[in-house]
Amino acid sequence: MQYLIGILGLLIVFGLAFLASNNKKGIKYKPILIMIVLQLLLSMLLLNTKFGFIIIDAIATTFNKLLEYAAEGIEFVFGGLANDGTAPFFLTVLLPIVFISVLIGILQHFKILPFIMKGIGLLLSKINGMGRLESYNAVASAIVGQSEVFITVKKQLDKLPPNRLYTLCASAMSTVSMSIVGAYMTMIEPKYVVTAIVINLFGGFIIASIINPYTVTTDEDILEVQDEEKQTFFEMIGEYIMDGFKVAIIVGAMLIGFVALIAAINNVFEMILGISFQEILGYVFAPFAFIMGIPGSEVVAAGGIMATKLVTNEFVAMMSLADMSGQFSERTLGIVSVFLVSFANFSSIGIISGAVKGLSEKQGNTVARFGLRLLYGATLVSVLSAIIVSFIL
Repeated sequence: MQYLIGILGLLIVFGLAFLASNNKKGIKYKPILIMIVLQLLLSMLLLNTKFGFIIIDAIATTFNKLLEYAAEGIEFVFGGLANDGTAPFFLTVLLPIVFISVLIGILQHFKILPFIMKGIGLLLSKINGMGRLESYNAVASAIVGQSEVFITVKKQLDKLPPNRLYTLCASAMSTVSMSIVGAYMTMIEPKYVVTAIVINLFGGFIIASIINPYTVTTDEDILEVQDEEKQTFFEMIGEYIMDGFKVAIIVGAMLIGFVALIAAINNVFEMILGISFQEILGYVFAPFAFIMGIPGSEVVAAGGIMATKLVTNEFVAMMSLADMSGQFSERTLGIVSVFLVSFANFSSIGIISGAVKGLSEKQGNTVARFGLRLLYGATLVSVLSAIIVSFIL
């Protein structure tokens, strides 16, 4: 039965993407089919094989060790701030972003990350039927972040037509930044974080290939990566430390605002209607939870968490999932966890359009115009990834 629901889910997702397509006759079905098969195989490898367990365990162990190193710096600055046995969210989950940001800066400085991103991007371009720029951008988005990635391709930004710009922005919204992966792993199981990152990479291309199909000619298939400004090693270290700290502060501020707002709205709805706002959203998103393979008894609660991610951000939703984990089966926890690992939410529209506008006002306005369509596609990517995982769990 779960396979029939999964197949139904795939048909619905592709149907919704097809309805929004701006060039239905231009859709290339062969690359889409190949990428769906790859998603299934990679999910099976990561979640259901001994080799996959070794990979996940190695990645989780690496991030755990990085978080331990980060804790040394946090303890030095904030030691004694918390009572024994307590673990403030800001200190244990958000501040380690500073240290991981520094590591990304070091790998960037020594040209290790650009080499990896170009290499994987070139390989992806042979599979997805799109250009090298689109493929590089998807990989870079998952490593350096959804706003920073546009700096690396700013040489080409002004030359891009709206359809190619949409694909770049869709990739940025469908992935997550490596600097906050460690934070995710403290909230949900690492195996679901890693699996989501891998299959979202292909999911972004699948949905974009349906909603926004086009062909990149040989003359257009050019990748011009912006070299970083020449800095000394310690100048770079200082910059990435501040960048990481800004991210931690911004996420913390958003959590304070969103969690408080959700609590207030829930309270108002409960006083007036006797039901919380999240429960209402849960009923709205319940059909999507159902086609993702979640049992009927859990679809409303799962739908509420999915909706929370869309209207706030993935951190708030992950906190809700952790609080409600006792209500869900292990399979449901896995499916919802995969859904949550992306930047597909309303605030990302502003973040991405703002990042592009900072580099090119004209292109920033273009991104703002297709912002809702962008979120629509990125949300379908999250649903697609969750459905793919439902075949495996």
